[in-house]
Parts: sequence; structure tokens; C-alpha cells
Amino acid sequence: MSQTKTNARKAVVQALYQWQMTGQSLISIELQFEEDGRLKGVQKSYFKELFHGVPECLDVIDEVLSEFVDRPVDVIDPVERAILRMGVYELMHRPEMPYRVVLNESINLAKDFGADGSHRYVNGILDKVAQAKRAVEIKSKVQGARQKAQD
Repeated sequence: MSQTKTNARKAVVQALYQWQMTGQSLISIELQFEEDGRLKGVQKSYFKELFHGVPECLDVIDEVLSEFVDRPVDVIDPVERAILRMGVYELMHRPEMPYRVVLNESINLAKDFGADGSHRYVNGILDKVAQAKRAVEIKSKVQGARQKAQD
């Protein structure tokens, strides 16, 4: 996994958090991040796709999340909510990105930015979303592992 994509996800979580908390426009937040130098070492095209993609698909993302969370999406901790929304977006819109990568990156972000134990919550929710949205990928990985074990 490229470090510039990992850095893009970190910046996206921070930008989504700011957007959720302030309601500022995406453009103004993105400009602020650029001016503050927070997009150095970031794959900017990936940052833009995720940061603009999550709000564009917010209704669908929150609908998916609401199937798997134990409370209304809007009362989830804002850091966890930003991470979950980004993770759901990637699971649904980036099929070339292995689901395990999305989960691992999201878990690491929750460890870096979230409250104690939030990585377990994020993992549990995104794993359920992956089971639902990436069932074919998960099934083929399991079958591949079984085949290797038999060989």
C-alpha cells in the first residue's frame, strides 16, 4: 500500500471531521489544507476523490451504515463517523482496492485519531459492511485459501 494513499486517507479523515463539525464548504476546507501544507506527501487525486465522494454519496453511505450500527449515524463519535463513512465509500466505489486494505487502513486511522477502543468498533462495522458489499471477493479469497490448503 502506498504511503501517499495512506496519507491521503489521514487527510480525508481530518477534512471530513472538519466538514462535519463546521459545515464549511468542501472547497474552502480543501484550500485550507493545501495552504497549511497538510496535503504534502498525499496522493492528491485520491484525497479529492474520497473527500468529495463521501459527501456526494452521503445518503447512500449513511443508509448502509445504519444497517450495521447500534445507534443513529449522526450520534456516532465524529471521528469514528468520518472514518466509517470513508471506509464505506471505498468498499462501495473502489472495488480494485482489497477490502482487507480498506479495513486495515480504517482500523489504523481509528487507533491514530479515535478514542480508546474505537478501532474495534470501526473494525466490527466495516467488516459487516464488507461481508455485505464485497461478498464475492471474500468468498473467492476463502475458496482460494481452501484450494491452497488442499494442494
